[in-house]
This record gives sequence, structure tokens and C-alpha cells, in this order.
Amino acid sequence: MSVYLLRRLIQAALVMLAMSVIVFIGVYAIGDPVEILISPDADQAERARAIAALGLDKPLWQQYLSFLTNALQGDLGRSFVFNEPALKLIGQRAPATLELAFAAMFLAILVGLPLGLYAGLRPNGAGAKVIMAGSILGFSLPTFWVGLMLIMVFAVQLGWLPSTGRGETVEIMGLRWSFLTLDGLAHMAMPALNLALFKISLVIRLTRSGVRETMLMDFVKFARAKGLSPNRVIGVHVFKNILIPVVTVTGLELGSTIAFSVVTESVFAWPGMGKLIIDSINVLDRPVIVAYLMSIVLMFIIINLVVDLLYSVLDPRVRLESK
Repeated sequence: MSVYLLRRLIQAALVMLAMSVIVFIGVYAIGDPVEILISPDADQAERARAIAALGLDKPLWQQYLSFLTNALQGDLGRSFVFNEPALKLIGQRAPATLELAFAAMFLAILVGLPLGLYAGLRPNGAGAKVIMAGSILGFSLPTFWVGLMLIMVFAVQLGWLPSTGRGETVEIMGLRWSFLTLDGLAHMAMPALNLALFKISLVIRLTRSGVRETMLMDFVKFARAKGLSPNRVIGVHVFKNILIPVVTVTGLELGSTIAFSVVTESVFAWPGMGKLIIDSINVLDRPVIVAYLMSIVLMFIIINLVVDLLYSVLDPRVRLESK
């Protein structure tokens, strides 16, 4: 296990280094933030001072080396707009995005697994056909349209749920969380459901296909021949085997949910990292954009590592050993 972890850490470091080059060059080669941040009436001397203050007067390779040196010390630069460390801004917005993403994945697993299991065990039933038709809608409907419809129905027409904002929050260890209050849960309900619809459909179809494939395997037939109850066959032999692909996909989807919650956060005015990155792109706040992208890369690496470690728990045949 220690050899495997060491190898994965080295791989993660190489991935982070490669992504830092790609992200830095891609972001810093596009646009000129001076044109947005500096008044058009400013003279050349003021523009030169602003460019020097932002560190944009150096060649691109020198800017990257300076960025890499500071990044190794935990400094990903200061925001051009807020004049605060970029990581601090992301850290302030991260709890909102994380709790929204985890709530969406919790809904996906809570709803998708039972429905997929039912559709897999009774593939020709009317209920299974309705479930699969609903999963197609979940894949097809645009996220922004669903969000607007949710606001129209539950906020405007019925008045049951608030349409925007995060609601009341509770501070724990310097971070503010809204899922610990009833008002915060009410504000989270619609954006979490909107973000979860695609994931629910994915888990349903993945679980159904896993059940259909596992039910035809010899060990399931042997378990039935031994006289085991249907609940034990399904709960122990079938369910445990279908969890491996489900864990893999949901783990990766958690990373994508965190990274691509921009649309949902924009529709519901949710003050998370997605809204921050959109605002930063509009004003070409390069340090915030780079820090956000690097944070997302790090999240994906950590999630992949956790998923690989869960393999050995779910399937003893998987060995995390170095050849």
C-alpha cells in the first residue's frame, strides 16, 4: 500500500506540474486585463505603472517561473480586482459549492440506486419503463431550463421555496455552511435538485445495466441453487458487485459536479466558486482563474485516489500492489 501511495503521489505531482503549464499559458495568453481594469482616460505613465504592479511587464516564462515558485509556497497570486490572495477568495466560496455538490450526489445515490435496482430486476415492467423514460429526460433537458422551470413553479407560482441566495448560514471553524439550518436547506433544495437530475439519470442507467449483467452470472445462479433468499442474493451478491462501477462513476462525477456547477450557481445566484469564476472571467482576473483551475485539478486527483482505494474494499480481487 505504501509503494502504491508513493507512486500515485509522484504521478499527482507530475500531473499538477503539466496542468500548471497548460493552465498558465492558456489563461495568460488570452486577453489583456489592463484594458478592463484601467480607465480608458489613463495616460501611458499610469498604464505602465499598473502593468508593472500587476507583474505583466515580464516575459511569459518569467511570469510562470514566479508563479511556480510562489505556488510551491502556497501562494497562487493576488486577485487583480479584490487585491486579496486568490486562494483566500476560493476558500471563502468553496463551502457553498462543496455542500451543493455533495447534496446533489447524495440525491443521485439516494434516488438513482433504488430506481436503477428496481428497473434492473423488473426490466419488462411498466414501472421500469417509466423510470428509464424519466432517465432519458434527465439526460436531455438543459440544466438552465430546468432551473428556470423550478423557480417558476416552486418559487413564483407556489411560493414554497426561495429562488436565489444561500439563506441563513452557520460558521464552523471559520467557514460558513448553510445545510445546518432550515432556511439554508430551503435555499439549497432547488439548486441541489437541478444539479442532481443528470446524475440521477446516470446512476439509474448504470445500476440497471449492472444488475442485468450480474443477474446472468454463474455465482448468482449458484446462490439461488443453494436456496438463499432473494433478498440475500440481491443484497449481498448482486448489489455489492454493481457498486464498483457506480463508485467509479459517482466519484468522477463528484469532481465534475464541483467543477461544472457554474450554470446552476448562475441561475440560482448561489455564491459559490462557479459564480466567482464567471465574474473573474468577465474582468480577466487571471490569478483567480488559474487558482480555481488548479484547485479543481487537485480535487480530481484526490477523488481518483480515494476511488482507487475504495476498490480494494469493495472487491478483494483488486490489489494495490506494485509490480
